[in-house]
Amino acid sequence: MADPTGFLKVPKIEAAKRAVDERIGDWREVYERQNPQERAGEVAQQARRCMDCGIPFCHSGTAGCPLGNLIPEWNDLVRRGRWDAASERLHATNNFPEFTGRLCPAPCEAACVLSIGEEQTGGSVTIKRIENTIADQAWRLGIVEAQPAAIGTGRNVAIVGSGPAGLAAAQQLTRAGHHVTVYERDDRLGGLLRYGIPEYKLEKATLNQRLAQMRAEGTRFVTECEVGVDVSVEELRSRFDAVVLAVGALRGRDTDVEGRHLAGVHLAMEHLVPANRECEGDGPSTLSAKDKHVVIIGGGDTGADCLGTAHRQGAASVTQLDYNPQPPDVRNDELSPWPTWPLVLRTSPAHAEGGTVHYQVAVQRFVGDGEGNLRALEIAEVKVERIDGRRVITPVGEAMEIPCDLALLAIGFEGVEPMTLLDDLGVALSPRGVISCGSDWQTDAPGVFVCGDAHRGASLVVWAIAEGRAAAHAVDAYLMGESDLPEPVRPHQLPLAVG
Repeated sequence: MADPTGFLKVPKIEAAKRAVDERIGDWREVYERQNPQERAGEVAQQARRCMDCGIPFCHSGTAGCPLGNLIPEWNDLVRRGRWDAASERLHATNNFPEFTGRLCPAPCEAACVLSIGEEQTGGSVTIKRIENTIADQAWRLGIVEAQPAAIGTGRNVAIVGSGPAGLAAAQQLTRAGHHVTVYERDDRLGGLLRYGIPEYKLEKATLNQRLAQMRAEGTRFVTECEVGVDVSVEELRSRFDAVVLAVGALRGRDTDVEGRHLAGVHLAMEHLVPANRECEGDGPSTLSAKDKHVVIIGGGDTGADCLGTAHRQGAASVTQLDYNPQPPDVRNDELSPWPTWPLVLRTSPAHAEGGTVHYQVAVQRFVGDGEGNLRALEIAEVKVERIDGRRVITPVGEAMEIPCDLALLAIGFEGVEPMTLLDDLGVALSPRGVISCGSDWQTDAPGVFVCGDAHRGASLVVWAIAEGRAAAHAVDAYLMGESDLPEPVRPHQLPLAVG
């Protein structure tokens, strides 16, 4: 078992980041690249802090890890230097720990017993860092190998979308012996992992190595193919025994604030996608922040991604606006008691790189220069209230202007984009703008399943993987009558997204 007194002897140490001046000059990941042996030794000491807590809330799907990662088990294996066994236990519940170890906000750490009374315990175990290190060590040591199925089933499955949910479903179903084809409308695979997440958070070489493993296992990929247009629904139905919709929820939330039409006002993804394409070698970004006064509207993860991207593009200044009050620095047990996800101030590495964040402020008007271009924003302090279930934002202070050449709307997503595929399948969107399903992950169209953001709305990579794995179990059972694949979650068990 774990070291029950390790947290008393070993201080909590997070992964070291590269100096700000260095990291904003390139697109490499923000964390220092340690010598592998030194990193393994340091992380093994951190794993000692995982105590024998009796009830490990860290891998509870309702409060901790949606995947049910066996965190205490692989912490103890890391403590003992058993990287091969730790990798096996980690991959038993998570297809892509190298993604979650970099991108997940770690609800597991918020649910760690050591996060109770942090002043005395030193804080939660650095679970995310340990997970990331296990994954990287496994790749470095050659532990991760292709796992092709020993026997084929002769059944064909189409996955529409190559984001984390689609990839997780594809890998599970391929390993179960089905012939799986993943369709992606973009020119490269990965969905938001490829074109939404900035390179400094996830270097795409990390994604590419996992895709190479999946190809070696037998998964087939087709890019630049929009199902419903380039491949008709009739052809899809005739060629495949089951279809999984993992199309994401990319319909960006917009605003009708005066001046929205001005040149220089864009949705966040219109900024992030070309920046990622530049990192892929496709030429300079078509929407660069270089030498511009940038204002990011929205305080979530997408806004932080725009912030770090603007820094690396050489913005003249960057300001981020959030209409919510600034959260407290520590957990308020009345508002968010342990082990639930706490309402606390969260900052990304991008926030340490510069820029200004204003809370309880909202845009009142986009101001033009008289020639159709954005010149400034008119902003005001606001009060946010819930009235009859609706969010009402009311200005409470006088308006003021701030300079702005590029305004980025990072105010969330409204659901699945309209597409011919859904119309031809006869699959309607719910009032929330997503695709509903039964307890078996099957939509109203027989043999058509859904998972990931397309089902739950824009959420976390860890939830996408969990849903992809669960949908794979359902598809396998649908095709074969029963399934030996793990079934992490059911749709009715899923809480709202963290963050």
